[in-house]
Amino acid sequence: MEFAWVGVGPMAGRVLGGWGATVVKIETSATPCPLRTMGPFKDLVPGPDRSAFYTLPNPNKFGLSLNLNKPEAQEVARKLIGWADVVTESYTPGAMKNWGLDYEEARKIKPDIIYYSTCMQGQTGPHRLFRGYGVHMAALAGYYHLTGWPDKDPAGPYGAYTDFIAMLYGEAIVLAALDYRRRTGKGLYIDLSQIEAGLQFLGPVLLDYTTNGRVRSRRGNRDERACPHGAYPCSGEDRWVTITVFNDNAWQRLCHAMGNPEWTRDPRFATFLSRKENEDELDSLIAEWTKNFTPEELVRPAPCLGEHNEYVLKELLKNVR
Repeated sequence: MEFAWVGVGPMAGRVLGGWGATVVKIETSATPCPLRTMGPFKDLVPGPDRSAFYTLPNPNKFGLSLNLNKPEAQEVARKLIGWADVVTESYTPGAMKNWGLDYEEARKIKPDIIYYSTCMQGQTGPHRLFRGYGVHMAALAGYYHLTGWPDKDPAGPYGAYTDFIAMLYGEAIVLAALDYRRRTGKGLYIDLSQIEAGLQFLGPVLLDYTTNGRVRSRRGNRDERACPHGAYPCSGEDRWVTITVFNDNAWQRLCHAMGNPEWTRDPRFATFLSRKENEDELDSLIAEWTKNFTPEELVRPAPCLGEHNEYVLKELLKNVR
């Protein structure tokens, strides 16, 4: 039984339905899922049943329209809970309880029910009623603070970033809960806070602050484990090439690709640590070299990239064209 909407909540039902489960999705025309109003639409004609975005998390499901504000609809939902193995919901905390469909009521109907709730910041705590989407959680979790250039406003990662993380945790935990019930005969309640799931991908940053007191901030294209690591200007309007060097062997190959100019033998660029200490100047010198070539001219020889990366970059350039 799926009382979930938008992105994260319905993905668990998508996985179960894809593997053969019978999934019944409850909706109401009084408040349709927001994804129904978002494109792209079939034949470019908007409509509640024409959104490709909506179909993404909702294939292999039956749909049932119930206005859960009505007692008759609540009774139908309770009967379906008695039929189901899993209940999923992603409303603001308190909504399911107001309808008499929360976990405590569901377990009275079916004691071994697996009940999965997911919302922005969990079912308990001072921020439990926060409403929003993954873009808001990405900002609150710190992804926006970390993404972009130090001297500019945050750029943010792509899309509703914590959605992409939380949905994977949700899918896995529902499957694990079913296995737990198979082994023990017991039901389970799952409370997935989407911001807490998203924080798992910031583990190194959080640990660095906890242990060392360092606060990470935006650093553009740079990486703490690579140098050089960036996008460099090429010949032509807004043409760029990305170069990443993770070890001294790759650095020597890059130097060879550049024709071993005299500055590459400067002690300031001899080791990873010394290159990091002089990264601004190193980036400027590499940019002076790359701007004389098109991206295609730089990629074709690719002695500094290796055979696999050369192929990947050529394919990317072909697709862009």
